[in-house]
Amino acid sequence: MAESTGGIEVSGLQFAYEGQPLLFTKFNLEISPGSRCLLIGANGSGKTTLLKILAGKHMVGGRDVVRVLNCSAFHDTQLVCSGDLAYLGGSWSKTIGSAGDVPLQGDFSAEHMIFGVEGIDPVRREKLIDLLDIDLQWRMHKVSDGQRRRVQICMGLLHPYKVLLLDEVTVDLDVVTRLDLLDFFREECEERGATIVYATHIFDGLETWATDVAYVQDGELRRSGKLSDIHELKGSNNLLSVVESWLRSESKNPRKQSIISSVQLSRGSPFDSSPFRSSRHMAYYR
Repeated sequence: MAESTGGIEVSGLQFAYEGQPLLFTKFNLEISPGSRCLLIGANGSGKTTLLKILAGKHMVGGRDVVRVLNCSAFHDTQLVCSGDLAYLGGSWSKTIGSAGDVPLQGDFSAEHMIFGVEGIDPVRREKLIDLLDIDLQWRMHKVSDGQRRRVQICMGLLHPYKVLLLDEVTVDLDVVTRLDLLDFFREECEERGATIVYATHIFDGLETWATDVAYVQDGELRRSGKLSDIHELKGSNNLLSVVESWLRSESKNPRKQSIISSVQLSRGSPFDSSPFRSSRHMAYYR
């Protein structure tokens, strides 16, 4: 495997959106170089926010709180500009390396988009076009969501990266393309020493793909480490069933139940002020 230096280190992270309570409180996470780490959690647990913090898209206090490749994710802008750190999320308009904000729904071809990115290894470009089964004549305003997603992913992967952050990017892909892409990511880690953090709700085929797991619940890191060390998986080769058991246990968490109850009592029903709120005068229409 190619030699790599640095990985991901989060130490004592505290973060909140303006006007909101703290989402992360003294959050710690360490991911070693060359890892393929699954980021797991329920909707709203903080996965996307964490990925954006790692990508340097949110400011956090202190240069040493979030370090990627031995650099501050937010303060060292050269980290992103160099292409060493790449982020692929859910938006069709994505900042990709030096390409800037790239709209992906205009009346232009896939070829115009992909070949418009400069400084690319042509062999890597052709490999990605073939792997993602992209027709260069696709008109971007006419293609399906899955086809548009393929072009987005291709553009995001054209520059070789050292750390790649993925937020549900395979959701629109068919099974074959998704598995081929996962094989490509495995090759990137094993041959180039790249580090990948992948947030997803689709776990088919990931039991043998991932090396590490980080499970986040309501902004807290509940489990972290090698996938092979997760004791629930030693009695099951089905990652989905294990993750399901973790997520179902959240609803039984006394602390979470207490928070939900207190919020409901203080706020009342969200439909109290709605013009569509049911009343005895609406009984005729039921």
